[in-house]
Amino acid sequence: QVQLVESGGGLVQFGESLRLSCTASASIFSNVMGWYRQAPGKQRELVATITSGGGTNYADSVKGRFTISRDNAKSTVYLQMSSLKPEDTAVYYCNRNSGGIIYWGRGTQVTVSS
Repeated sequence: QVQLVESGGGLVQFGESLRLSCTASASIFSNVMGWYRQAPGKQRELVATITSGGGTNYADSVKGRFTISRDNAKSTVYLQMSSLKPEDTAVYYCNRNSGGIIYWGRGTQVTVSS
């Protein structure tokens, strides 16, 4: 069973930055990795994904503000979040897609105050 552990969440003010990390208990070398988020009362939504080759995809709401990256040697994927807004407040989940088998972390809370 692959485990994903997120870290780096917290309480920040409008306009500040945070970097989330997600470390996997197994290699992520060939996997698509992603970050999703779920705000209270809302469905979980895609934030960003990164392929094994480094190709990235972002939700329109975070383009230009968030950057996803990966370090395969550390089995870790990052989400650098800048210019944070109150609407970015959510639990952020790491996701690993291994040939169609999906794994989720337990999430890390990000709260942005105005």
